[in-house]
Amino acid sequence: MRKYKCKYDIEFQDLKEIMDFVAKKYGDNIGFVYKNEDRTSKVEITYKKFREDLDALGAYLISKGLKDKRIVVIGPNSYSWLVAYYAVVINVGVVVPLDKGLPEEEIVNSLIKCKADAIIYDDSLGMDFESIIKKPGIEVKTLIPMSDFSQKKMPEHAALINQYKSEFKVIDKHAPDIILFTSGTSAAAKAAQLTQRNIASTIAAMRKVEPIYEDDVEMVLLPLHHAFGNQGVLMFISNGSANVFCSGLKYIQKEMKEYGVTAFFCVPLIIESMINKVLKAAEKEGKLEKLEKARKITRALMKIGIDVRRKVFKDVIDGLGGKLRFLISGAAPLDPKTLEYATDFGLLTVQGYGLTETSPTIASESYFYRKPGSVGHPMPGVEVKINNPDEDGIGELFARGPNVMLGYLDDEDANKEVFVDGWFNTGDLARIDEDGYVFLTGRKKNVIVLKNGKNIYPEEIEVLIDKIPYVVENVVMGEADGDDYRLVAHVVYDTEHENVKGKDIIEIQAMADSDIEKISAEMPGFKRIKQVYLRTEPFEKTTTQKIKRRTVKTPAK
Repeated sequence: MRKYKCKYDIEFQDLKEIMDFVAKKYGDNIGFVYKNEDRTSKVEITYKKFREDLDALGAYLISKGLKDKRIVVIGPNSYSWLVAYYAVVINVGVVVPLDKGLPEEEIVNSLIKCKADAIIYDDSLGMDFESIIKKPGIEVKTLIPMSDFSQKKMPEHAALINQYKSEFKVIDKHAPDIILFTSGTSAAAKAAQLTQRNIASTIAAMRKVEPIYEDDVEMVLLPLHHAFGNQGVLMFISNGSANVFCSGLKYIQKEMKEYGVTAFFCVPLIIESMINKVLKAAEKEGKLEKLEKARKITRALMKIGIDVRRKVFKDVIDGLGGKLRFLISGAAPLDPKTLEYATDFGLLTVQGYGLTETSPTIASESYFYRKPGSVGHPMPGVEVKINNPDEDGIGELFARGPNVMLGYLDDEDANKEVFVDGWFNTGDLARIDEDGYVFLTGRKKNVIVLKNGKNIYPEEIEVLIDKIPYVVENVVMGEADGDDYRLVAHVVYDTEHENVKGKDIIEIQAMADSDIEKISAEMPGFKRIKQVYLRTEPFEKTTTQKIKRRTVKTPAK
């Protein structure tokens, strides 16, 4: 039986249990820190106050008739966002976090799909929700701006607790209390239904695996509507750590030092950016060769049990705030060279793997279970297997455990695809070695994963391009662009279509570029098509007339 070296062994059953545990054990700890609007002073919130705010807002929402309702929470990362999310889920009804960066059309479709009853929104978004909720198919009746429960107004809501606390919902740990959208576009977005037990189980598992402590200070960097970002904050909450909200990207380095940040959850792009800045600064100062020699020396000393990395690379650590020690990366693979540098500088850096549907973590490295190229071992309580492995042991990765979702909302066809004999099919290709380490080898499906962790489902964009009159068929792909990807569209057009006849290839290209740019303009920036490749020959297809995507190549220049 596998042994775990971290000290925690609490098997949390639901999110209310976690919040009650934290308030009792860490009530006097500073749980959250952020700057006031003019950035002249800090606001500090204890865990005791946080727990009180959850009940105060819960009472306020129930007074508005929202008990057992589906409530959307949308806005940038903030203390108010967290209060809204957890007040809804532990006291009121079903919470549906939405990406604040979605275009209005996608927000509308998400509201319709999840059958939302109310929206809690950040006033800073500048969206006309009054107009949005009047669109056909939307059932939202109540709008609540986050300014309604600012710290100044919380005492008013707290006065309602005695009146409405008896109406707080009774937790059913297996009920679909959280609805998370797995992708951003309306046509094919899936809404994963998660339970409180799903989320609580991943926190209990991570406490056994990852070294996070009461005196840690986390900087909240990932979007809280995202499963991985939310899990990260909840992990630090469960340990009584402090969570600080960055004032903006340009303040990250300054505030890491100001707050004494020790750890955070992130995507590879953040770590790679940090390491690249260190290397560029060393090169500019003529110290790169000295840095590389120091790496060799500290590596040699590590082999004989002597760790002086943080002393030798004190300047590097100081440049990252002075106290940073632990980074957990997820959502996309971390560049191996970046990982080597971070480790050599004395930063414990681990990678995790999972999906929204698995709450999200399936496997993760830790300081005591690491192997280059892997995503670590399955989390405690999670089982994995390779379905129909080939001669190299590679096949679809299946998982099961208390972290796996109930299923997609109102989508039985999709549920039949992903649930196989009690196992969840991740859609990813992987192998598992003799020591139980999981190695991802590719995507079974066609999802394109950018370095910043954003997922792009090409089929969603292809459906829109197919609506262009002269387009016969198209394939959207991720084309290598340095160490990341850019989106390109390979388009087969009808040479006999009236829009095309009489035009030369330059005119046709300009027309296609313009028409596809109109489609891109309605999407988030990371989903925009950067290049259109035209062709008249159809794509190679299977016997069932499916395009063989892997045979589609960029034309030679």
